[in-house]
Amino acid sequence: MTGDRSFTAIVNPSAGGPGKGPSAALLRLTRLLREGGAEVDIAYSDGLRHAAELARAAAEQGRVALAVGGDGMAGAVGGALAGTSATLGIVPAGRGNDFARQLGLPTDPAELARLLLTGRPQAVDAIAANGVPVLGSVYTGVDALANHYANRSRLLGGSAPYYVGALRAVAAWRPVGYRITVDGVTHERHGFTVVAANSGYYGHGRRIAPHARVDDGLLDVVILNRSSRLLFFQVMRELPEGRHVRRPQVEVLRGRRVRIEQIAPDGRPLRYGADGELPGTLPVTAEVMPGALRVLAPPADRRREAAG
Repeated sequence: MTGDRSFTAIVNPSAGGPGKGPSAALLRLTRLLREGGAEVDIAYSDGLRHAAELARAAAEQGRVALAVGGDGMAGAVGGALAGTSATLGIVPAGRGNDFARQLGLPTDPAELARLLLTGRPQAVDAIAANGVPVLGSVYTGVDALANHYANRSRLLGGSAPYYVGALRAVAAWRPVGYRITVDGVTHERHGFTVVAANSGYYGHGRRIAPHARVDDGLLDVVILNRSSRLLFFQVMRELPEGRHVRRPQVEVLRGRRVRIEQIAPDGRPLRYGADGELPGTLPVTAEVMPGALRVLAPPADRRREAAG
């Protein structure tokens, strides 16, 4: 299948940091794709809304829209293509790269180029968050506040911005009352965090929903109920392996439609996050979009093997 694909690489120039950002990641990959016979155009976006416009324009021309950056870029480009027959490619070149991690995308440029040139598009789920398509997860509570701090951090790369952001968020956090409705069944909880996950990863490799799959038509709803701050930090240490879900304070539900509301207002309108961005405040409804996105990724059996 080499030589018969054309790509529009949509680049966020500000992601990743000096020398590690998407432009640097794209240089070798572009050469490899062109050597494989593909046509590659590069389009620089001036923001996520512009990136979505570029993705739709690429799709209209029958090109693969290649999201080059982090989870925000992948979410913007993938969200613009969800529900269409267009194909998404992802070049993980941002801070978190968590959706790419869930898909099992190779980090080696030669392996990634081979996948983009010859791989078959895989149908994966997306999420409609208050009607807006996103890819990885929708979350609120201390996680969204930590996301806010991480996005404004001057620390470059790796997990440091997420870890420091979590420290700052937890230090001032007071548990919140939530009403969580999953497929019509309502649960009232008081705690730290609620996550509706399509992808199992967020916050730079933290496996918040270890059993989540992007092709099962379901969302994994992870709730961290009221607990001590000390326990929250213990949970943080367990997130990379997903061991936190064994704790009694952590609850996991599953469903197709999840609505999260704040029921104990105390002057703090809570924001919710999605794909590393903070698009709005509660309430939020997250509804799975089964098989809505065609993405160049390893087949499902290989993804599950890589995830263990």
